[in-house]
Amino acid sequence: MTKLLPFFLLSTLHAADSTTPGEITTPFPTITNLAIEWQIESDDDLDAVCEMKYRKEGETAWRDGLPLRRVPAGKSQKTSPIFTWTNRLSGSVFDLEPGTAYEIELKLNDPDGGSATKIVKASTRPEQIAKADAEFKNGSKADLNAVKPGEVLLLADGDYGAATFNRDGEPGKPIVYRSTSGKAVFSEISLTNRKWVYLEGVTVNGPVRLNGSEHCVVRRCTIRSQFGIKAYKPGMMNACIEDNVITGIREWKPEIMGAGGDNEGEGIQFTGSGNVIRHNRVSGFRDCISHMEDDGAAEQSCNDILNNDIDSGLDDGIEADFALHNCRIMRNRLTNCFVGISSQPGLGGPNYFLRNVLYNIVYEPFKLHRFSQGDVIQHNTVLKAGDGLGIYTSEPFDHAVITHNLFIGSKPPAATYGGYSTGRGRAVDVQRFGDHCIIDHNAYAVIGMPFEGKIRTWTFQKLRGTEFEKHGRVLEVPVSPPEDPAHHFEPPDLSMLTQAGAHDGEERPVYGPRP
Repeated sequence: MTKLLPFFLLSTLHAADSTTPGEITTPFPTITNLAIEWQIESDDDLDAVCEMKYRKEGETAWRDGLPLRRVPAGKSQKTSPIFTWTNRLSGSVFDLEPGTAYEIELKLNDPDGGSATKIVKASTRPEQIAKADAEFKNGSKADLNAVKPGEVLLLADGDYGAATFNRDGEPGKPIVYRSTSGKAVFSEISLTNRKWVYLEGVTVNGPVRLNGSEHCVVRRCTIRSQFGIKAYKPGMMNACIEDNVITGIREWKPEIMGAGGDNEGEGIQFTGSGNVIRHNRVSGFRDCISHMEDDGAAEQSCNDILNNDIDSGLDDGIEADFALHNCRIMRNRLTNCFVGISSQPGLGGPNYFLRNVLYNIVYEPFKLHRFSQGDVIQHNTVLKAGDGLGIYTSEPFDHAVITHNLFIGSKPPAATYGGYSTGRGRAVDVQRFGDHCIIDHNAYAVIGMPFEGKIRTWTFQKLRGTEFEKHGRVLEVPVSPPEDPAHHFEPPDLSMLTQAGAHDGEERPVYGPRP
């Protein structure tokens, strides 16, 4: 005889699957991107979805955005301290106009109940530049701490030594220190606890410190140092780091590769939220651009790492570890890096890794270790020796989306680097991940070896698949692999991959400093 559940228990079970919508916020708007966080309760079966459209305020036509991602409440594992995140729908609106107001339409649907439609308003930040009516003054070392909000100090050529700035600008009236020749030379600079201070065009033969800073800018500077730009806890907020050339002391040598290598030094290392790091050329560091980890990390959300040219990252090219949500790592070029992009771990997400190009990555192009959660990896191109996509972890990642990428592997070298191999030459080798991951619509190639891939326990020599890669495909590509990862390669021209059908013909991005 079937035993019936009491009515109140049936109601409780049903209510746990239905969605109760909560507060919507748009935290830390950046110059070209907006984040949306929609808190919810219940939806234990994780089937709530949310479509998103957006338009400029005053326009009538809506544009489609990416749907918000479903993020179940959770906590990190084996970190110090333990980080937690809430039950929500979350996502970003990408590539918007600076300083512009937008309307965002959200349509939440849950087949178990709790659907809702909301329109929220949010504005991107304006470009962080001096105002047209700023007052320009000529000055030297003696004038550094006599500048007033709204003034631009044009620095004379010369040796400025180590400088600590102690003046703050104001919203709409930044203090700008500018060298037009690049010959105002500092041994180091401290912008610790500064607000609305812009540093432009100077040369620094040491670190630039931004601990505790807000709304500061480092632009078109030349920095040569073992540590480039540093923003330790409490970090920097709403900064713009752009168009700089930052060069470290590390050469591309096999004997110092990896986490255990003798490669100390960081290009841009920071914690905090709302920061824009774009169009920089960073080379010769342990990690070229890096979040802080574990107890060194404050909240790290809504950070944009865009269009940077990364070379010779002896451990990680870009380390996006301990990103909470809506960090956007987009359109970067990474060449000669031990690990390409690290998310170790992502803290719920979504965190986006979009349209990056990675060449001569030694170990993993994307490192999703330490139970990473919520990584969205789409439209990237990877060409390396060994496995095209290898994620080798005993601590499985989950709630990841890996779609519409091109992964190209090739014959592995016999050597190991930093104690690790490049993989066995598979197109893909990803075995440990959770049940909420999507791996599909990717293109794969293997150069110089028979085609093979492995996803979980499924080893395959052709596509399409069934549970994974139902829409995956195998390509033949007209490119040469980096056969010897120890060699330092110049970034190759991979534009022919568009003709090979690997990309969707997007206009080629500008990597590194703009003219």
